[in-house]
Amino acid sequence: MSQTHIGYARVSSLGQSTDTQVDKLKGAGCTTIRTEKVSGKSRDNRSELQTILDFIREGDTLTITKLDRLGRNTRDVLNIAHELEQKGAHLKVLEPPVSTEGPMGKVVLTVLGMVGEMELGFIKERQRDGIEKAKAKGIYKGRPASLDHESIRELRKAGKGATAIARELGCSRGAVYKVLGKALQD
Repeated sequence: MSQTHIGYARVSSLGQSTDTQVDKLKGAGCTTIRTEKVSGKSRDNRSELQTILDFIREGDTLTITKLDRLGRNTRDVLNIAHELEQKGAHLKVLEPPVSTEGPMGKVVLTVLGMVGEMELGFIKERQRDGIEKAKAKGIYKGRPASLDHESIRELRKAGKGATAIARELGCSRGAVYKVLGKALQD
């Protein structure tokens, strides 16, 4: 049975590059490498990862540079490892070196997955703290309004319905209702 080493590289945003990961995966002997630029928060919209999971065969190894490239959610990471195990395939992490080929690798993988999820929680917490501090200083105002709220209110006063307003302004009816609802609260 021939063994294929498949690499998977992921970054979270379009502005980031997978080049460093790809170089490390090539150095680790990966003959096929799939890359994508999408959040690792969940498995949703990760078509390249899904392609690997659909086609990986018994004896193959999925290699990643770091566990957080596979996912930031412990349950997702463990489910992926389980799917690989069900197919007779393995997961190999380069940094720190972990492989699911042995029983100890599965324990380490579980712990690393939990650490990755905890790290994501810390990132979100720091982000929230930063936003709160910026709001207190009057620096942060939130995302700028993408709709002209005054135009929506004026069109409504002129007797136009939400559908007509949405059509005229090129937005959704829901957005119109949201602005009109906020106007009622003010």
